[in-house]
This record gives sequence, structure tokens and C-alpha cells, in this order.
Amino acid sequence: MDEFKFKITSQLLTKTKNNNLIHYWSWNNSKICSSPILFIGGVHGDEPEGVWLAETLLIWLKSFEFKKQLDHLNSFILVPCLNPDGFLKNQRVNGNGVDLNRNFPTPDWCKDFKADRYFPGEKPASEIETTALINLIDQYKPSLIIHFHSWKPYIIYTGNDAKKLTELISSITTYPAQDDIGYPTPGSIGQYGWFNKKTPVICFEELEGTPHSHIWNRWQKVLKIIMYKKLLKTFLK
Repeated sequence: MDEFKFKITSQLLTKTKNNNLIHYWSWNNSKICSSPILFIGGVHGDEPEGVWLAETLLIWLKSFEFKKQLDHLNSFILVPCLNPDGFLKNQRVNGNGVDLNRNFPTPDWCKDFKADRYFPGEKPASEIETTALINLIDQYKPSLIIHFHSWKPYIIYTGNDAKKLTELISSITTYPAQDDIGYPTPGSIGQYGWFNKKTPVICFEELEGTPHSHIWNRWQKVLKIIMYKKLLKTFLK
């Protein structure tokens, strides 16, 4: 495969309230007519495990191993950290004190919240980060959205189209597969992706506090399966 045929491009997604830049990386496999997979890390700034996983995935995507198997891989978009304002302060919310994973304009969006860390904003899509991601989804129309978090070990899917793939991921990681996290999440990426866009969404919840060196070991087999287009078709409706 000639080098010029493989080039991951980096583009500016937006600038935050605190003037931090959010970039995304993408690559399009022009040999197949399929929508990309969208990966998102750092939605919550106090969940560094998700950012580490996204950054390590990017390293692998840039690696020689990836180039050798280029024809077999899916197109992708990767946002390593959607909430740099929160990430740099180790806080869940963004620079405006908004929980980005409650700020999407879903049918169930609600202004009620039980603690400051879950503040959904004054209105849906009030935040720069939220509207930028919505525009990215509208532009690229991903076939699957995966976002990386950390709390308790779970794999959460939204939309039955992702159930079979989530069950496969569960069998590999030993983390339980569920169709919700155990409580309502109005205005979340999962709710927006499925109910607004009919795009299946999977949330990887790594165990909070997992050492950086262990995270890729747990998830690399899963992510490689997802990136290989022939295998992925088997597990998505």
C-alpha cells in the first residue's frame, strides 16, 4: 500500500470557553462505501481512563500494523477529548459547569438535576462542545458511535442494533453488557445518537482508577474487531 493512500488527518473541531482546542482525527477508506465509526473520549473531564484509551487507539491507528491491513479496516473519526476544560481541572463538567453528557437535544432532555455535577445546561445544546459534536455527526453520519468513560465496569448499548456487538465485547472483556447504566440519562450521547439519529451507540465504562498500562491490554482486541470491516458487519444489524 503506497504511503500517500493512507493519511490520518487532524482538524479543529472547536475552541472551548477556556480557549482550549478540540481536534479530531479521521481517515476514509475510499474503497468501501460505508459510514465511519465515531470514537469519543473525555466527555467527562474527571474520567482520564477514557482519554487514555482514545489516545492509545490513535497511536495504534497511526502504526505500521494498521497500515499493513489498510484494505480491511473501517473509516473512522476520533475525538480524543471532547471536554479539555474539565479534563485539565479533573472535573466532570465543562468550563461553564455543564455536564456535556446531559446537554444533547434529546426527546427526554430535562432541566432537572440532582447534583451540580449533572447540570444539563440552561437549554439543550447550549454548549460549544455539544453543538460541535452534533455538527460532526451531521457531517459524517457515522454508522456507530462509541464513547469512552470510567466508573464501574460496564458496556452500555443504546439501540438494539448494537446488542450483539456489545455482547461480544462483554465476552472478551468480562465486563457486563447492559442496555442502560441503571438510572436515567436524559440528554446523553447515547440517547441522542439512537433516538435522534437512529445510530447505535456503545459506551465503554472502564473501572475507575485502572492503571494506564492496563487499559489498552483490556480493550485492544475489542477495538481491532470493531475496526475490521468484515468482522464488524457480522455483529451489527
